[in-house]
Amino acid sequence: MAESASLLFNPHTYDPAHFDPETRRLLRATVDWFEARGKRRLIEDYRSRAWLGDFLDFAAREDLFATFLTPASAANKDGRRWDTARIAALNEIFGFYGLDYWYAWQVTILGLGPVWQSDNAEARTRAADLLSRGEVFAFGLSEKAHGADIYSTDMLLTPDGEGGFRASGSKYYIGNGNAAGLVSVFGRRTDVEGPDGYVFFAADSRHEAYRLVKNVVDSSKYVSEFRLADYPVGPADILHTGRAAFDAALNTVNVGKFNLCTASIGICEHAMYEAVTHASNRILYGRPVTAFPHVRRELTDAYVRLVGMKLFSDRAVDYFRSAGPDDRRYLLFNPMTKMKVTTEGEKVIDLMWDVIAAKGFEKDNYFAQAAVEIRGLPKLEGTVHVNLALILKFMRNHLLNPVDRPAVPTRLDAADDTFLFQQGPARGLGSVRFHDWRPAFDAYAEVPNVARFREQANALCTFVETAAPDEEQSRDLDLLLAVGQLFALVVHGQLILEQARLTGLDEELLDELFAVLVRDFSAHAVELHGKDSATDAQQNWALAAVRRPVVDAARSARIWEQVEALSGAYEMGQ
Repeated sequence: MAESASLLFNPHTYDPAHFDPETRRLLRATVDWFEARGKRRLIEDYRSRAWLGDFLDFAAREDLFATFLTPASAANKDGRRWDTARIAALNEIFGFYGLDYWYAWQVTILGLGPVWQSDNAEARTRAADLLSRGEVFAFGLSEKAHGADIYSTDMLLTPDGEGGFRASGSKYYIGNGNAAGLVSVFGRRTDVEGPDGYVFFAADSRHEAYRLVKNVVDSSKYVSEFRLADYPVGPADILHTGRAAFDAALNTVNVGKFNLCTASIGICEHAMYEAVTHASNRILYGRPVTAFPHVRRELTDAYVRLVGMKLFSDRAVDYFRSAGPDDRRYLLFNPMTKMKVTTEGEKVIDLMWDVIAAKGFEKDNYFAQAAVEIRGLPKLEGTVHVNLALILKFMRNHLLNPVDRPAVPTRLDAADDTFLFQQGPARGLGSVRFHDWRPAFDAYAEVPNVARFREQANALCTFVETAAPDEEQSRDLDLLLAVGQLFALVVHGQLILEQARLTGLDEELLDELFAVLVRDFSAHAVELHGKDSATDAQQNWALAAVRRPVVDAARSARIWEQVEALSGAYEMGQ
C-alpha cells in the first residue's frame, strides 16, 4: 500500500482502532453523518450561511460534545473525559468537512475552559447538564474597542447590595453567542481597582438581559456581538475572581489554541484529494498536468508539508497530555501548533492552488471553501506575530540549556487530562526547561537533509550565543520575528523527528520533507539579512546559514508516486 494511503485521513477507510470502542464509534458516526449528508448539501450550507442546527442536533443525539468535553471529575456518565488525543481526532474530521462545524465545537471548548477551572461546584454541574442536553457554549472575552486586551475590559459588574452584581457592557467576536446555554464572560468590578477586581461569570444567552446584536461575519459561524444590560450575576454564576480570573482567561486559550492545528490539517487533506485528482485527470498540451516537473514539485512539497503538520501535531498531543506543574514544555509546543502548523496549512493550499488555478474558485468544489477558511486559522486566538513573540521567550533555554527529562511516550490512552484545568498562574515562561533537542536529530543523522538541517540548527545556537539581538534590537519586533521563524523551524523539525521515530516513518519521505525545511530556513535567514537593524555580524551569520538541500531525483520520484496515488483515492458523494 502506498505510504500516502495510511498517512492522510480518508473517510472511506477510516478506522480509529487505537481508541476505546465508544470513542471509535463516535468518530466513525461523525464521519458517516457528513458522508450521508453529501458534498452538494455541505457546500450549499456553506454558501447560504445556514446555521448548523442539523449538525448540532446530530451531536446532541450522539452525546458527542458531552462525551468528549466533560472532564471525568464533572461527568455524570461513564466514558466522559477530557482526552486531547481524541479531541484532536475530532478537530481533524470537522476541519475536513468544513470549518463552520469545527468552529461551533471550538468555541464551546473555550467557553468551558473557565468553568472546568472553577471551584464553583454548582456552575460545573450546570455545565455538565447543559452538555448532556446538547447545548453549545461561548467564551465572552474580547471587546470591540479592546480586542482580547483583558486589562482594558469595559464589561462592568456593579454590586447590587445583596451579595451579587449587575453586569453591563458588550462583547464582540464571540462565537456561539447566538445560542449558547452558557457564556463564560470576563469583566471587572466597579468597586475594586486593579487585577483584584477581575471576574469571570456565567451568563445565559436566552436571558432577557442578554441582548444579541448581530453576527459580525458573513458566515454560518455565528460570531456574535452581544450586550448585557443590568444582567443579574449571583454567587452561583461566579466562576473566578481577582487574579484567578486573569489566569483562567490565559489558561483557557492555552487549551483551546491547540485545536487550530488539527482543523488546519483536515482542511488541507480534503483539498489535497481534490487537487491531485483534478491535476492528474487534466490534459494540457497533450499531457496530464502532473507530467510537468514544476507541478510535481509543488504537489510533492504540499504533501510533505502536510505530513510534517500531522507529525508535529500528533507529537504535541503527547506533551499536552503528559504536562504537569513541573513539566510545562507544552507552553512552547502550544503556540507552535497555533502559528507554525496553521501557516504551513496556508502554504499547502497555496501550492495546490498554483497547480489547479481556476478550478480552485469553482463553487461545486470543496477547494474554494478551503482556500478561504485556511486563512482564518493563523489569525484566531492571537495572530502569528503574537505567537512568534511568545515562542521567542523559550528560545535560549530550549536551544542552549537542556535538562534531563523523562521520555514522553505516545499518549493514546483513555485518560483524563486533568492538568489542563489546573495550570495555575499564567506566568514564569522564562523558567520552563526542555529536554535536549539534539538526540531527535542524531537518530536520523544518516538522512541527508536531516543532517543538512542539523547544520542550520547548530548555526542558530551559535547565533544565540554570539550575535543575539542586543537590548535596543530587542525592542525591534520586526527583527525579532525573523529570528522567531528560524527558531520555530528547529522546534518543528524536532517534534517531527520524534514522531517519525515513534511511528517508523519512511526515511525517504522524511528526507524529502527536510529538503523543504532546509529551503525554508535559508529563506528566513535571507530575510533576517535584509532587516534594517541587522548588524554586520547578524548579516554575515545569516548568509553563512544558507544551505542547499541534498537533491536526489530518484527519491523525489518515489515520493511523487505517493502523491500520485491520492488521485481518485477519495471523493465525497453527492
